[in-house]
Amino acid sequence: MSSSPPSLPGSSPAADASLLAERVRTAMRDVPDFPKPGILFKDITPVLADPVLFRDVIEHWVTRWGPEGIDVVTGVESRGFIFAAPLAFRLGCAFLPVRKPGKLPYRTASVEYALEYGTDRLEAHEDALVAGARVLIVDDVLATGGTAHATAQLVERLGGRVAGAVFLLELGFLRGAQQLTGIPVDVLVTA
Repeated sequence: MSSSPPSLPGSSPAADASLLAERVRTAMRDVPDFPKPGILFKDITPVLADPVLFRDVIEHWVTRWGPEGIDVVTGVESRGFIFAAPLAFRLGCAFLPVRKPGKLPYRTASVEYALEYGTDRLEAHEDALVAGARVLIVDDVLATGGTAHATAQLVERLGGRVAGAVFLLELGFLRGAQQLTGIPVDVLVTA
């Protein structure tokens, strides 16, 4: 694997984090009343539509997490996959998809977690990690922290060690990072 990413016009992989955060903030759009009335949805697709910005986000995380000896990057279904897979590739490590129930073909381990109304479950293949693997959790948005916390529990159940958690956006008013006590949380933009 090449040590430097492909060149894109106008790219700035060493961009200052605050400048990058402002570029991401400017690119995202607010969609009122989605998916239901009263919710202001933060749409990240414009970030993905800009290849220079998308690449700079990934390179920012490569610079931050490259020295940390990450063995596995886990992406949380489904938008977490969008950021986790290229980050794993650039870090030269494995990618582990964490999925909703019934989506994986092999034997799975799972963890159940509470939602506002009810419960949900996350799964990964039971042989996905070797004991002691350093795992970086990646998702697009940190909201209440329930999904990220459940993912951390699943990583530990599989024998891994959570090295950190990375998010493009945190909805700060929901205080999701409080669910991740003891885990370094890396957020690019807080809304």
